[in-house]
Parts: sequence; structure tokens; C-alpha cells
Amino acid sequence: MVAELQSVEGLRKSFRGQLLFGADPGYEDARRVQNGLIDRRPALIARCLGTSDVVAAVKFARANSLDIAVRGGGHGVAGRAVCEGGLMIDLSLMKRMDVDAKARTARAEAGLTWGEYNQVTQAHGLASTGGVVSTTGIAGLTLGGGLGWLMGAYGMAIDNLVGAEVVTADGEVVRANDRENIDLFWALRGGGGNFGVVSSFEFALHPVGPVVLSGLVAHPLESALAVLRFAREFAAAAPDKLTIECAFLRGPDSMPLVAVAVCHCGGLNEAENDVRALRAFGAPVMDTIGHQTYEATNTAMDAAFPKGALNYWKSSFLRDDLSDGAIEILADRFAACPSAMTLMVLEHIHGAAARVPATATAFPHRRVGWNVLLLSQWQDRSDSDVNIAWTRETYDLMEPVRAAASYVNYQADDAAAGEVSDAVWGQNYQRLLRIKREYDPHNVFHLNQNIAP
Repeated sequence: MVAELQSVEGLRKSFRGQLLFGADPGYEDARRVQNGLIDRRPALIARCLGTSDVVAAVKFARANSLDIAVRGGGHGVAGRAVCEGGLMIDLSLMKRMDVDAKARTARAEAGLTWGEYNQVTQAHGLASTGGVVSTTGIAGLTLGGGLGWLMGAYGMAIDNLVGAEVVTADGEVVRANDRENIDLFWALRGGGGNFGVVSSFEFALHPVGPVVLSGLVAHPLESALAVLRFAREFAAAAPDKLTIECAFLRGPDSMPLVAVAVCHCGGLNEAENDVRALRAFGAPVMDTIGHQTYEATNTAMDAAFPKGALNYWKSSFLRDDLSDGAIEILADRFAACPSAMTLMVLEHIHGAAARVPATATAFPHRRVGWNVLLLSQWQDRSDSDVNIAWTRETYDLMEPVRAAASYVNYQADDAAAGEVSDAVWGQNYQRLLRIKREYDPHNVFHLNQNIAP
């Protein structure tokens, strides 16, 4: 115990941020993540202010044989940003950001959320592909791939990533880009948090907005088959600048709905023309499509994901296009959903995101198609069993229409390791394994969707 206390005091001398133990003010807030189902207590939370703090924290954890969890925005549904009894490296105070508008690049520290990132870049009329919920952290979303409203035009978040600063398992600071540590840079783009703590990211920027055409049209649930058949054809013909999501959700009066949401980042006249058929189809009970800032577009879903709600997710890419069979399963299951907070989301991958070769980045799922997310949410812990059971049963019923492919950022905490490696990384797994052995041979960073060396 004396040696441990001396070690902590040594860390305090070199650490600029906050070190929080269980009895300290701020500890309870710092350990809580977006998913209220997660309830873990780290032995120590290191709230970093910069890269040097990250280095000190990694070395301290190694010296004391502590598990390391790394928190950026804390949105990961599996709750791997927080550990039980180990060291939580909290990057959420690291929010420095610099934009080079002429070069169209942004350097952003790992504690930023996409809302904060967009606020800075949109001041210059620029943006990178980011998440569809503004409170999501830039770090976790990017390292897993990064689906977002601009992916048709500009690819996923990883396709916008041009460099990163990484603290390795040895506590060394390295740069990764297309000239330095090239294998590491490849692995960071979709390999999750397996290779080190990314303290800052450098992204390419693109002219976007500030006003785009975005919003959704919603129809009664009983129209799901007709609406999603139309959406299937509408998405197949969509230009790159138009990204489409579909969702089963509840309206303000708890009415079950099927919706088609869009974001068009092109000229407004062009955008109006490209979505006219969607707005004219059927008899929608809601139409919110209009001219909105790109910043506002990325906050529109925030209220549907309240911090502290209990979450359990299942997700997979669809085997074929959005088939009638898939639509019927989803509609039937949504009608039986036990929670009014739950959503089913269908994300369409096309355009620039689908033109990247499958082996060009660690993220391999580059074909045109749909990803389905069963996003179960509820408030009362006594309802956990029934909501988790509904999600698992729905996922099992989708087996005939599911592909053996899934998105790492949507993996639940109970996903089997073998299932994750095959479904998430597929043909890229063996290269990721070699890189893991080079940069983290002792698996210091293992509280993630792990690539075990």
C-alpha cells in the first residue's frame, strides 16, 4: 500500500489534470457514461488535459498492473470507456481545436464532441463526416469507422482522417499518417481502441452549408412495407450528396411511425429537386424536411438519446438490399416493442463511403447496402430483462436477412469475441492482428472490442 501511495504521489507531480478517487467530488459524474445500464467503479479516474497527461497515466497503469479504459465522449453502448477497479483515462477535458481553412484541415483533441467540432468548422463553412448525434465523441466514432450524414459525399469519418497523435502501450508518442507509421494509421481507421490512446486527430474538411436540406417524413406503421419499398428505390437512385436513413420510432403522441430521414449537402435548389419524390409519396403524418444549418441537422436526434437512459443494442448489415422480408420482420417486431423509447434504424451506405476498397482501411464493409440497428432504450431497471429479451429475439428472427457483417461501434458488451472478429473485421482481421502484436503485444489496451495478440 505504501508503494502504491508513493506511485500515486509521483503521478500527481507529473499530471496537470484531475485525479479522482471514489470519495472525491466529481468522481460519480466522471464515471457515468451515456448508457445508464453501465455501472462500474474505476479505482482511479485520470482526467487528462493534454498528451503528456495521457503518457503519465499509461505509464502509471502499466507500473501498477491496472486495467486501462479510455473515455472520449462516453457514448459507446458497451460501456467500455469505464472499467471496474482499474484506471479510467478520461480525455473529455481535452478540447483544443485548430482549423486551417486554407488547407481545409482541422486538428482536434480527443475530448471533443461532434457538436463542438461542427461549431468550430462551420464558422469557416467547412465540415468533416461525423456522427448524427451531436454529443457523440469524435474519438470513439472515428476509430470504429464513423457513419454520418456526409458519408455519401465525403466518405466515413475514417475517410476524412488524415493523421493522428497516438500514445502507445509503452507510453511513447507517435504520429500516424500516410507517411509515418503507415500500418498503424491503417489500423486506426476502423480497428477501434486496440492500438493506443489517440490524443488528437487531424481531419480533412469540405465545403458544407452552413444551410443544408434535412429532416424526415413519417408515416403510420401500417404503411411500413409501402414506405420502405419506396425508400429502397429512392436510396438506390440517390446522388452522393444525399444521405438517407430510415427508422421505426414513436411520434410525440406515442404513435408508432416509419420515417425516412435525409440530409442533402448540395445546393438548395438541387436538394429540393432530389427529395421532391420522397415528400410527394403517400400521405405522411409528419414532414420536417426544410432548410436548416448543418449544425442543427446534427442535433435533431439528440433528444432521442438522453444521457442515463438504459440501452442494449444489436446490429448487423443486411444480407441483400432492403428486402420485403426484412421490412416485414422489423415492422412486426416494432409493433411488439416493450418501450416507447426504442428505435430501429436503417442506415444506407452508398456513394463515397462505398467506393473505398475493402482493404484500404481496417473497416471492411464498403458495399452499397443497409445497416440495421436495434436501439433498445428504457428508463426503469425493472424493465431491463424484457427489453433485452425483445432485442435478442428480434435479432435472432432477422437471421435469414442478416449478413455476417457488423459495425464495431454498435457491438453490445456480450458479443462473443470470435463473432466480433469475423463479423466486424472479416478479411482485414489478420493484418490487424499483426499490427496489434507490433504496437501492443501484451494487450495493454484490451477493454475494447479486442484484437487479442
